[in-house]
Amino acid sequence: MNDRPDLELALIQTTLAWQDPAANRKHFQTLLEQAHGADLVLLPEMFSTGFSMESAVLAEPEDGPMTLWMKEQAQAVGAVIGGSLIIQAADGSYRNRFLWARPDGSLAYYDKRHLFRMAGEHQHYSAGEQRVVLELKGWHVRPLICYDLRFPVWARNTGDTDLLIYTANWPALRRNHWNRLLPARAIENLCYVAGVNRVGEDPNGHAYTGDSQVLDFQGDTLLATGEGDGVFRVRLSSEALYAYRERFPAHLDADAFTLS
Repeated sequence: MNDRPDLELALIQTTLAWQDPAANRKHFQTLLEQAHGADLVLLPEMFSTGFSMESAVLAEPEDGPMTLWMKEQAQAVGAVIGGSLIIQAADGSYRNRFLWARPDGSLAYYDKRHLFRMAGEHQHYSAGEQRVVLELKGWHVRPLICYDLRFPVWARNTGDTDLLIYTANWPALRRNHWNRLLPARAIENLCYVAGVNRVGEDPNGHAYTGDSQVLDFQGDTLLATGEGDGVFRVRLSSEALYAYRERFPAHLDADAFTLS
């Protein structure tokens, strides 16, 4: 039985100030003012710094200023706010960590599992080990980060996922991969998929063309931002998701597996 309300998403696709958390806080605060009324607001990967390997220099503690700012903004907007930051965990390791800040001040997180070795991320960060499923208005939401998109086993829906989130700094050089893999994840998992990326260029010469998007359970586009800069909104229908799974219950024939 489906008695869940629809879910309103707001994706913020924008440029990032390089390694300048204070400037990014100011920039995103202005954009967040346009997100009132959403249930879930999504920000890009490493939205406070850009995709930097300077983990030892830029990492904040688990209760650092950006984390506190996210909690404050979630309360002000009245929505969950999600995006990844460079965090030094309690054990001293550096993490590319997705934070899920709720309006009530509570927090959940997911640490990026697949570290982008072509940029040396695996040499500067520790990989996450836990799949995380979060609840929002009865929806089951799974956060993932950028390079995780290439690994379908880690994303596999085992009956616990209605929406997959990918927060990213995905370069223009491989934009076709982004645009092809996101629909694949939606189709194979019979769930909604939201991917939020940045735009602009970083000092390493990497250009980013955005292409943030939201896809339904058939891989059809509900929202496509192109290279725009701003706040983009879309509503997800719980009724449509349930109805499709009943008409096409491919999940009942999925192969069993375990993750080591």
